[in-house]
Amino acid sequence: MPIMSRIISYSTADKADVLAFLGASGELTADQQRRLGRMRERARQRQYDLDRQDIDLGLSIPDALEHLVAGHASATAEGAASAYHHALQLVIDSNASDPSDLGVYSKPSTFFGLLDEELSRLGVAPDLLLYEHLFSGPPAEIPFSLPYPVDGPHIGMLPLAKAKPMADAYRAVLDRMNEDFRYDAREVIEKLEFEHKEWEYATKNIDWYTQDTLFFSITG
Repeated sequence: MPIMSRIISYSTADKADVLAFLGASGELTADQQRRLGRMRERARQRQYDLDRQDIDLGLSIPDALEHLVAGHASATAEGAASAYHHALQLVIDSNASDPSDLGVYSKPSTFFGLLDEELSRLGVAPDLLLYEHLFSGPPAEIPFSLPYPVDGPHIGMLPLAKAKPMADAYRAVLDRMNEDFRYDAREVIEKLEFEHKEWEYATKNIDWYTQDTLFFSITG
């Protein structure tokens, strides 16, 4: 079978804004209710896209979204974990900046695992390695258990406060890095530096700005 490439995209959000919808049925503000209406519309569109591809997860995306808002992820169908993560991604997207692409990889877990090994060899501190953030999973603060989606989509997180330290550490060793990793590492550095500048400016100059997390999305 051909290897399906995986797309890694990212956006920034206030993690608390995302968590506010999970298990919050009946406790949402008027603005949150409007956002939930948009999520429901996007959930129907996502389900329509899956139906067109004859993909049956055993749980519809609209139903998965309602479960998350009600505070559970209890469906046991084989594809339910994927449905829940599709729905969670809609919650993130509705509270986040416009998404940007990190890149397309045939085996992202393998590549970023090897990149971590290379960075470790060059002395980068363990807490500044990228793999664990890319594949961290949803926020640990979600008040109920989410099943793991073997086939994705996968969600990861990086605190925005770590973007600059991570970029600085990678740039410091870039010239000594194995050439097989250098191009991708440079792309990561430039994107982290950009997100840091945006976060730093907004934090200092925009009163209502509270974004604190970079959310990754890994899809097929």
